[in-house]
Amino acid sequence: MTTMTISRRQHRPDLHAVFTGERTFGLSLEHGPLAPASARHEARPVLVAWGLDDDQIYDTLLVISELVTNAVSHALPPVVLHLRASIEGSGPVEVRVSDGGPESTPDNWAAARPADEHGRGDMIISALTSQAGAVSESEGLIDHWASFDAA
Repeated sequence: MTTMTISRRQHRPDLHAVFTGERTFGLSLEHGPLAPASARHEARPVLVAWGLDDDQIYDTLLVISELVTNAVSHALPPVVLHLRASIEGSGPVEVRVSDGGPESTPDNWAAARPADEHGRGDMIISALTSQAGAVSESEGLIDHWASFDAA
């Protein structure tokens, strides 16, 4: 996996085109077991509007689900989903999930799940994306991100 820094200017509350030639989408999520489903539900129409095909949408939603699941399973709130793509549709699609950093004790709903239900997220993300990584922000937030090749 390759790590790169993603600018904080990408924090946008709604789907819209910005002057830099990008489309962005931001969504604050509840820190709990329904967050992955909520993220997929809200992201699907955005990805359709951006012109991704069915396979690209499926892969992107799977990566969104994995990143959000990791955030609610292993990190503190907040959990925020960010999507970014080029207006022309020829650039990469980037998924970023910001969280509040590592949880000190794994005393949450996910910690109670059987061990065989954990541990495959990073492999799935690596298999589906061209790049992925994490960046610590000065505010204590951690951005976990993944980038797909051109849409």
